[in-house]
Amino acid sequence: MPSGLLRNAPLFILIAARCLALIMTLPLFSSQTVSRKVKVALAGFLAYFIFPELSLVKGTFVSYRPFISPEGNFDLTFVLLVLGEALIGVITGFYVQIIFSVFSTAGQLFAFQMGFSASNVYDSLSQVENPLMGQFLNFVALMIFLQPHFFRKLFIDGLRESFHTITAFSVVNHTDRLFGFMTSSLTALFFNAFKISLPIIGTLFLVNVVMGIVAKSAPQMNLLSESFPIMILTAFVVIWLLFPNLTGFFREIFDSGYRKLGTFFNSIRGGL
Repeated sequence: MPSGLLRNAPLFILIAARCLALIMTLPLFSSQTVSRKVKVALAGFLAYFIFPELSLVKGTFVSYRPFISPEGNFDLTFVLLVLGEALIGVITGFYVQIIFSVFSTAGQLFAFQMGFSASNVYDSLSQVENPLMGQFLNFVALMIFLQPHFFRKLFIDGLRESFHTITAFSVVNHTDRLFGFMTSSLTALFFNAFKISLPIIGTLFLVNVVMGIVAKSAPQMNLLSESFPIMILTAFVVIWLLFPNLTGFFREIFDSGYRKLGTFFNSIRGGL
């Protein structure tokens, strides 16, 4: 294997570029708390095990062969190929980031009503200011994402199969489909976030209506000071009651996202 790797160093670099770009943009792995040495080592580890399955003679990567020097010289053309492979990794990682944005967006939608909108703190996972409820849902989604089932589907089934499906030429020749795919993903982001937060938002709305009626019927009651703990307690009770269904819906979002990504890669498969 080491001698074959040295003879096909350009191919290994192309594979490693896609793996590294994916890891640098994935949730959790893209965090600054993860050492760059770990990211590079993991990318090299993945590229090392994917490398024996690919070749410049046959398969998807045969379209790269005319653009790689037989002497192994790394010219400008090869640099552009590396950037193209990195672009595929960035697209894949960004799509997974969109999936995770569903949960933080859902937390932002109902955090205002329950009185947590002012409690924004820095979220090391998404690397933005995020309400506490957004971080809570992100943490639950991360625990589901790190299960062997989804981890295997992304790195083994997803990443490995992508090398047998698309190349940088596929992305360049289908930029219109890529734009449409990302636009539809953003639409699905807000739709799924609204579905997650709708039961909580609806319940809190009814509580607001009830407190408004009570305030009108008994003006001497100071409901302003009592409304915050009532809203917070109600929201947590609803989350606790819906938690089994929420985790199931989180799994459904991941499964649906992986299927859509695989369908998109298959629709633009090929080389030149």
